[in-house]
Amino acid sequence: MHIQRPWLHIIGVGEDGIDGLSATAKHIIQNAAYVIGGKRHLAHTSSLIKGQAVPWKSPFSEGVQQVLSLRGENVVVLASGDPFDFGVGSVLAQHLRPEEYFCIAAVSSISMACGRLGWARQNISVVSLCGRPLETLAPVLKRYGKLLVLSADGTTPQKVAHYLVERGFGGSTLYILEGLGGKQEQKKTYIAHNDIPVCAALNIIGVELKADAKARIIPLSCGMQDSLFEHDGQITKREIRAITLSALAPQAGEMLWDLGAGAGSVAIEWMLRHPQNRAIAVERDAVRAQRIMRNALAFGVPGLDVVQEDILEAIDTLPLPNAVFIGGGLTGEQLFSRIRKRVERGTRLVVNAVTLQGEMILAEQYKEYGGELIRIGVERISTVGKLDAYRPAMRVTQYSTVIS
Repeated sequence: MHIQRPWLHIIGVGEDGIDGLSATAKHIIQNAAYVIGGKRHLAHTSSLIKGQAVPWKSPFSEGVQQVLSLRGENVVVLASGDPFDFGVGSVLAQHLRPEEYFCIAAVSSISMACGRLGWARQNISVVSLCGRPLETLAPVLKRYGKLLVLSADGTTPQKVAHYLVERGFGGSTLYILEGLGGKQEQKKTYIAHNDIPVCAALNIIGVELKADAKARIIPLSCGMQDSLFEHDGQITKREIRAITLSALAPQAGEMLWDLGAGAGSVAIEWMLRHPQNRAIAVERDAVRAQRIMRNALAFGVPGLDVVQEDILEAIDTLPLPNAVFIGGGLTGEQLFSRIRKRVERGTRLVVNAVTLQGEMILAEQYKEYGGELIRIGVERISTVGKLDAYRPAMRVTQYSTVIS
């Protein structure tokens, strides 16, 4: 039986360079026809390289295609630490069969940082700001706790400190770990509200969070206050949103279509349920589409995909969902038939309606396909003259089913 040998080796390199490499890793690098990596990695291993040293292309996606274009050659990709811990390994693996590559990992910067700080890895959150906006930090900020931030460059610690102050975490302690594992390794300690200088380009930040009384913290529960979202009134209200998320039943790594997204509140809360969750918000109105993007950034889910298009035109080209929510744009049964033809069996569908015409459409769907049909009423306290009374909000009829 022929056993296929991997053509690609992904090798983790620490700041200690070749001193930290195993004999096997050194042998593989010496015998590679192409060694691809960042300038720092190539410099660390230059004494071993006998083939062609190839700097990783920019932007990052071009570097990936560069590697794939050499499929079948004897190729080594050099990466920082553990290539499958916030590294290039997991990106390349998406394009390869398991038998095509082999990984030799070094100790990750995350593991080293935990060791230097005396922190238990399982008790901290890790956020990468390499190619990601600062707002990515928002979902992991809590009253007390620890997190590690992978820096993009030497200015990242400054930016993180300023963001923490803006969110009400100015008393947090920042540990700047520079050049972990190398001869120039240093640890510097600052309080977020103090001035932080530009640091070494290669750094990782440990943060001990400390929130003040007015800190902006995203709750773990569904149904966040409407006032936290920027909106023009077209928003699934807090109580209805909590029930809607319950009906949608998000699971880790799933995709949601939020059709007629309004302020994007349902899609945003869907993504906040788990870091691997994805969502596409379809909104025809250009002003609202831009507003959804701002809301997504404010809540730290910049990966929300906003599609400014008519719903019926958009759904034919969207990647398949695990769940679909229709909060706006329900004008006829045509949308349901298009969705049923487009999605896979087992897809969850939840629809909210407030008009009589919308209720009639949902009643027809329930009659033909089954599922669950409920009516939700919410009353809020309000002033009537000098007294108080409850005023009912518009009732919402909700239809939920699983496509079969």
